[in-house]
Amino acid sequence: MVVDVSSEGSVKAAAEELERRVPCLDVLVNNAGVRGSLPQTPSAAGDDNMHEVFETNFFGPVRMVRHFMPLLGRSELPRIVNVTSDLASLTLHNDPQWRYYPIKGAAYGPSKTALNAYTVALAYELRDKGFKVNAVNPGYTATAFNNFQGHKKVEDAAAIVAEYARLEKDGPTGRFVSDYGESPW
Repeated sequence: MVVDVSSEGSVKAAAEELERRVPCLDVLVNNAGVRGSLPQTPSAAGDDNMHEVFETNFFGPVRMVRHFMPLLGRSELPRIVNVTSDLASLTLHNDPQWRYYPIKGAAYGPSKTALNAYTVALAYELRDKGFKVNAVNPGYTATAFNNFQGHKKVEDAAAIVAEYARLEKDGPTGRFVSDYGESPW
């Protein structure tokens, strides 16, 4: 199925179609993302650019959760993985020694910060229902998203996402993690 996460109708139709095909959904990986047009200087970022980025990177996953929640709720071990970025970390953005310290875009990083906050709230809401909800940073991966400049292979980046998609019953929830361990908020 093709899903446009920025479209309420597309997400709703996909959820309805999947519900006709399967009895439950065990894992939802929210991996849609756009960076928006550059530059994204905070003082001059355009509204349209910021709306487009937040629509996909933040509201898209929120919409996916809302529409796929009935199917997830039927799973014995429901898992939600919200794919995020180190650029979402407010702690790292305040560390002048951090490798990406100079990257202070107004749209992409803040959209992922909002996604992380949503992840914490959702994990709390679902804490007593068997769900595991985590924000997972696959790292700077060589994809079309960054003109294949990332230093990680897709297969390597996917490993951390797959790990959190397959968490056991006693696994963590409400975390921000990377392949190097717990990430600072």
